[in-house]
Amino acid sequence: MDALWRKSRSRGRLLVFAAVFVWYAGSVSCFGQSQDSEFTFLLPAGRSECFFQNAVKNGTMEVEYQVIAGAGMDVDFTVVSPQGIRLIYESRRSDGVHVVEPTEEGDYEICFDNSFSRFSEKMVFFEIIIEGQGGDVGGDDEWAGLEEPEGSLLEYKLEDIRESMESLYKRLERSRQMQTVLRAFEARDRNLLEDNLWRVSFWSCASVVVMLCVALTQVYTVRKLFDDKRRVRT
Repeated sequence: MDALWRKSRSRGRLLVFAAVFVWYAGSVSCFGQSQDSEFTFLLPAGRSECFFQNAVKNGTMEVEYQVIAGAGMDVDFTVVSPQGIRLIYESRRSDGVHVVEPTEEGDYEICFDNSFSRFSEKMVFFEIIIEGQGGDVGGDDEWAGLEEPEGSLLEYKLEDIRESMESLYKRLERSRQMQTVLRAFEARDRNLLEDNLWRVSFWSCASVVVMLCVALTQVYTVRKLFDDKRRVRT
């Protein structure tokens, strides 16, 4: 009896591990297919650029943008729904975060406008985070055919493993998004520092030139005051 019990226990473990391995092999490609997107582009002076993002019904779309280079560090930002309704509009902002919830099925139009600037081009970074697409980590269909064997003595059930993997995937994805945003902040701060360094260096050199001119003018003026060209007769 003891041998039969050990054999059934071993078979139960192997069956659960085989089920988890089959699910993982079938859903590993789904972990790589993320609906989120990020992009950095150069917006010419006097121009506007629009991008389109597909969304499903009753989902969530988060849009974050930053102007990381260019004079003024500002653009006009607009989000238009698939029905042609303007949902969000911001004028001459350097950054912003907006959430559209719930979303409609169709293509959302995301526009950046630099038409108010005639000479300065802008470098813009933006990221779109889509949630509620149904299938970020495989979905429920892949788990429908996997049933936990009766009498399993494993500490974690398939549902616990699934929740743990989904939680881990979401946290890793969020960490990647935060690192991308921090890199954009770093790029913007670096551009600001380089621009300020150029301004400080330029005006420092200009101040030195002005001080030299003033010093030479003072020396010339003092020498002219003591320069007596009159002749002394005896």
